[in-house]
Amino acid sequence: MRKYSETPATPQRRRLARRALGVAAVGALAWITVTAGLPGRSSQEANPTELVVDGAPGYAVETFDYPGADKILAEKKIVLKRGDGHITLADCASGTGLLEIMARNRADRICFRVVGNSGWLTMEITAVYAIKGNDYTTAVDMTVGAEEKSFDVAKNTWTAVGETADPEGREHLLVEIRSSK
Repeated sequence: MRKYSETPATPQRRRLARRALGVAAVGALAWITVTAGLPGRSSQEANPTELVVDGAPGYAVETFDYPGADKILAEKKIVLKRGDGHITLADCASGTGLLEIMARNRADRICFRVVGNSGWLTMEITAVYAIKGNDYTTAVDMTVGAEEKSFDVAKNTWTAVGETADPEGREHLLVEIRSSK
């Protein structure tokens, strides 16, 4: 059998061992305090987690729902559902570099600002027939009846989508935009 010789601990190893022992001791003390309570406190104060839970708001769970979607629907008649926050509705007069959407049943364009490296947004916009791209690589998903179609949007130029790209000229519903750099 081979014998292993013990090497003396270096000062650095000793410091690391003391630090790990100290962290473990602080963690154990915190756990005891939370579960058992501090001496001299009433039973209501003994378990601080109950106080926090009873008085604090619930957990924040990200649903990716579009913020203010109800207000946008009421004011602009645009259904915005969910997204990652990198594609947002914008005023078309607010600048350049926007995605611009033309729909047959609307007199004005619908514009979206894209930020970050990539983004996605689901929505429902009827009768979309053209989209002007920006500096991002963009694809859109549309439906017509039960059929789903995807279109790649050319950068910085207008692209025929929906009914203008459909041989039968059927009205399409824009349901998703995906963009990436």
